[in-house]
Amino acid sequence: MSEPTLQDLADAVVDVGRLVARQAASIDKLVDDGRAAAARARAGADVPLLVDLLALHRDASACAATARSRREREAFTAVAGGLERLIEGRGGRLVAPSPGAVFDATTMEAVEVVATDDTARDRTVAELVEPGLVVTELGRAVRPARVAVHRAGRPA
Repeated sequence: MSEPTLQDLADAVVDVGRLVARQAASIDKLVDDGRAAAARARAGADVPLLVDLLALHRDASACAATARSRREREAFTAVAGGLERLIEGRGGRLVAPSPGAVFDATTMEAVEVVATDDTARDRTVAELVEPGLVVTELGRAVRPARVAVHRAGRPA
């Protein structure tokens, strides 16, 4: 598989932007309709939409992290920020623990163990691999954050 060209990346950004704009327009139309808003309140958060928005956020963040230029990095970072605002506006919350945060099994999944001799770092986040998603209304993670966790006395 060949490396994507700058045009391929620009096309992908445009496609993601169009998708987000269509989703936002559809959601705004529902919010404006009083009956639809009441029905949405009864039905609760749109979990499948939130999961799709999380996947798009992860893709945009990955593109930002691997961008070859400052301009591309800024564009993908802006798309990721917009997606995060959409997630929060639709009743979700990204779970992105910082290194050093205490590991929380209700919102995180340990995908890697990092040995440490420092007992104060035991069972703390070493690195965020992928952010997760909590649906506020449900009060639980529907996609746990994937993290590397420090573990004292364990080989790497």
